Amino acid sequence: MSDRPIRVLVAKPGLDGHDRGAKIVARALRDAGMEVIYTGLRQTPEQIVNAAVQEDVDAIGISILSGAHNTLLPRICQMLREQGMDDVLVVVGGIIPHEDAHSLKQAGVAEIFQPGASTQSIVDFIRSHTRRTALGETASEAGGGPAR
Repeated sequence: MSDRPIRVLVAKPGLDGHDRGAKIVARALRDAGMEVIYTGLRQTPEQIVNAAVQEDVDAIGISILSGAHNTLLPRICQMLREQGMDDVLVVVGGIIPHEDAHSLKQAGVAEIFQPGASTQSIVDFIRSHTRRTALGETASEAGGGPAR
């Protein structure tokens, strides 16, 4: 097993111009020992997936507030599958109406974090659901500090 930390790509797709939440989550993931790659604002699904491939990430955190989640998120998940990266965890934060959650999860989104979700809940979810954790690494091996 590799001793590298969990690698998470944090991205803002579409025309969103507000990235405060994404930056807060990115910092929390870094503080938890994860390696974070932040792509910045206004990324296309193609740019996000290409970055995920190039960076060999374990998870992608998407922050979306624009209302384009039903178009952009399924496209990102589809493109990941096309690249053979269907084991990459996709989590989403932002304004996602409850009635859209089921179809997004059917498309491949693992979890949706609404405004007010704690950064610790995001860290815990990523730690417990990435492929590295699923392969049986300890928290220490996955970058989560000393195993107890």
